[in-house]
Amino acid sequence: MAVLAAAQLLDELMGRNRNVAPNEKVKELNWEDPEYCKYFLAKFCPHDLFVNTRADLGACSKVHDEEVRKLFQNAKPTHHRKLQYQEDFLRFCVSMMNEVERKIVKGKQRLALSGKNELPAISPAQSQKNQEQINILNERINDLEAEAEQAGTDGNVEQAQGLMKLCDQLKEERDNLRKQIENGHWNATAELAAAQEKQMEVCEVCGAFLIVGDAQQRIDDHLMGKQHMGFARLKAAVDEITTLVKTAKEERQMGRVGGGLGSNLEDNRQRDKEREREREKRRERERELEKNRSEQREKEKEKDKERDRERRDRDKRSRTEERGDRRDRETRREQVRERETHRERDRDRERDRKHRSDRDSAIVQNGFGIGVLL
Repeated sequence: MAVLAAAQLLDELMGRNRNVAPNEKVKELNWEDPEYCKYFLAKFCPHDLFVNTRADLGACSKVHDEEVRKLFQNAKPTHHRKLQYQEDFLRFCVSMMNEVERKIVKGKQRLALSGKNELPAISPAQSQKNQEQINILNERINDLEAEAEQAGTDGNVEQAQGLMKLCDQLKEERDNLRKQIENGHWNATAELAAAQEKQMEVCEVCGAFLIVGDAQQRIDDHLMGKQHMGFARLKAAVDEITTLVKTAKEERQMGRVGGGLGSNLEDNRQRDKEREREREKRRERERELEKNRSEQREKEKEKDKERDRERRDRDKRSRTEERGDRRDRETRREQVRERETHRERDRDRERDRKHRSDRDSAIVQNGFGIGVLL
């Protein structure tokens, strides 16, 4: 909901084509596009009537655009798509009105049922008359009990049983009269309490319960509430759109009957235009899909090139590292050979030096021996 509100605010400030590229073609407005709310175009969107109430329908998923609604209103009343939108609006509103009518009927039944549950009260005169009858029945019951006892004493069992059965019937009649008196007192108390309570009624527009004779401020608050005004607006809109649809259908019927061939040609041209618009929409969608597929293929190619470039870089790095390792090994072997050559040369020098030293020593010893001999 917040995103839609922000988008609508940006559309008002920067225009509906704020995201269109400079080289991109601007899409023309067409009230037949499925992205626009058909209820908003026909009259109003019911989702906007009962916000934050018990009858809230939630946010509408379609676009509400005043410029598109002007295009819808300027269209011919007999346009078949316009009639279809208006009939869809009527069906939706009538379903909501039927629901609130069921609510009103249930509310009235509930109030009627609560009124029927109360038992009729007995007047004081009737209560006094019942008390007199109870006194007479008490005397009669006492006399019958005495007669039954005497008959039992005399041994007339059947007569005693008949008298006791009659006595039981009189006792039952007496108990009923006593219950009527007691219920009369209870009902009088209940009527007094009910009279002190506030009487309720059902609102004929929205189905809400109202207090009879309530303060005018509370009545005005109810009449100006979202729910009451919303259903009142629904009812008025249903009557208005029903009249418009009926008039448009009569005009179409008269045009078919009186227009003859000209009317048929006009209808054919209108249908051709509709089919051409549908074909153009399909072509536009196909071009958009082809453009998306081309962009996807280009992205895949770029990814393949990037992967090839990374693979070549890895191969190059591996070859460079391999050549470096080979040079390092050759260098180490060369250094080892040079050290061995220097050691061999040093050993040769050492042998030559030792050989000369031994030779010189032998010469000296030989000279010393010759001198002694001489």
